Amino acid sequence: MKTGARNSFEAKVKSIKSDKIMSLVKFDVAVPHQMASVLTTESVKDMKLKVGDKVTIVVKAIHVLPVKV
Repeated sequence: MKTGARNSFEAKVKSIKSDKIMSLVKFDVAVPHQMASVLTTESVKDMKLKVGDKVTIVVKAIHVLPVKV
């Protein structure tokens, strides 16, 4: 998948905390050590994200976007 974002990191999903509307997903990355993203719970379910999944973290402006590999 091509994106316009130039900053990306390989990462592993560390934890997912969800309610009905939003989810907080934390990632382990090599540098920096950790990052986090807030996204809709619907997106977490659609991506079938779970702890331990490998993802690519795409950073654009103030957004951290996980891309499941």
